[in-house]
Amino acid sequence: MKLYFSPGSCGLSPQIALREAGLDFDLVKVDFSTKKTTEGDYHAVTSKGYVPALQLDNGDVITEGAVILQWIADQHPERHLLPSHGTRQRYKAMEWLNYIATDLHKGMAVMFSSFVDADSKTRFAVGNLAKVFANIDEHLSTNDYVLGEQFCLADGYLYNVLTWPSRVNIDISKYTSIQKFLARMELRHSVRAALSSEGLLPVSESQ
Repeated sequence: MKLYFSPGSCGLSPQIALREAGLDFDLVKVDFSTKKTTEGDYHAVTSKGYVPALQLDNGDVITEGAVILQWIADQHPERHLLPSHGTRQRYKAMEWLNYIATDLHKGMAVMFSSFVDADSKTRFAVGNLAKVFANIDEHLSTNDYVLGEQFCLADGYLYNVLTWPSRVNIDISKYTSIQKFLARMELRHSVRAALSSEGLLPVSESQ
């Protein structure tokens, strides 16, 4: 398998998932500005031009990070990376995957956009993202992970996106439960290995 990624992007969480599943894979770096890889035009892999993309051994390509996470978990149910199909816990995990993908991930994408001016970004961070951070922090104040005491792949996605605020000058240090969650996640070998492979420092070491 090949995981197409760009350092520090949302390709981090599928990489964490692949490592949690104990799977062998190759990393292929995508240049965001040129949409090129060492293999050539990235659009030949996916017409969307976005990362991540997971190319299976048979050549099939899966896109959309939250979907890639579900595919990895479903291929290896013995790893318990997501709750079983049909259970209430499975739907709670799906709720979190969708919440992270829409409210948090897409919200943070605004902060990186070159089409949004600085003042608008500031207002958006205060009026929108702050509410999302507060909601996540409140949940984590009584839960070690999004589903309670046990890690699931939604945690990898949440960790991935929560590493971004400092890159756009959003201070989330006051959200103490989020900070504890980040530190807790960085104790996992999969997270440390994924960060290292992308040349990234753990949040606790980069502040």
